[in-house]
Amino acid sequence: MCKLFINADPDLWVSKTHSLRIDGMVTSIRMENTFWHVLAELADRDGMNVPQLVTRLYHESIDAGHDLGNFTSFLRVCAMRYLALQLSGDVPRDHRVSIASLDAEKILEQEPKRPVVSASAGNAAH
Repeated sequence: MCKLFINADPDLWVSKTHSLRIDGMVTSIRMENTFWHVLAELADRDGMNVPQLVTRLYHESIDAGHDLGNFTSFLRVCAMRYLALQLSGDVPRDHRVSIASLDAEKILEQEPKRPVVSASAGNAAH
């Protein structure tokens, strides 16, 4: 099992810092390359680059009243959530379909209906 992870391209877990401006302030964000790759794919789906996506996520989160004390963690969760939503079928894998065109309210309404699977529950089944 672990071979799938330990023999992956080591560049995926190398951290890279991106500097960008949000509201005129220079911000540096350091994450592993794998997260940057996912955010780049997500941004591309809606005709943006990564700095534009990050700025948009920041503004919309603030507008929603979220405390973004750890913005880098928030971005990692966004990347993982994007992948999870693709796996669940809520976000089409077809990259020509923009995220903005999806019915977010409908997707969010359906989420509580899904069973919650934890790592410990998965281990108990084996």
